[in-house]
Amino acid sequence: MYSARVMDHFQNPRNVGIIPGADGIGTVGDPDCGDFVRIYIRVRADRIREISFEICGCPASIATASVLTEMAAGKSLRDAVAITEDNVVKALSGLPESKVHCSNIGVAALRQAIVDYLQKHKKQKETSKRQI
Repeated sequence: MYSARVMDHFQNPRNVGIIPGADGIGTVGDPDCGDFVRIYIRVRADRIREISFEICGCPASIATASVLTEMAAGKSLRDAVAITEDNVVKALSGLPESKVHCSNIGVAALRQAIVDYLQKHKKQKETSKRQI
């Protein structure tokens, strides 16, 4: 049912856990299948320098979150936000049709984490300007 790559990321997920003081956090849950993912990012010079995730979900959602973090690590924010669900599915050598939706929650959580970072970063810049 699952490719060897999916099974590897499910059984040995990469980048699992919390980043204390993360620069951006994105959370997405899918009530239809019960999956939930939270992505944490640390950003330096507009690049994702550290990324991790927490998840409650099926093997496919765990594998997609794991491979997504590998894909996004080290990328510029612009390149990371351009990662699509199709990119994630291809990186896993495919998913069963009934599980393709699992790739959506990881990508959506990454995008939310980037938006969270940008909103916080914008507020920090505005605060710094007012203090000068």
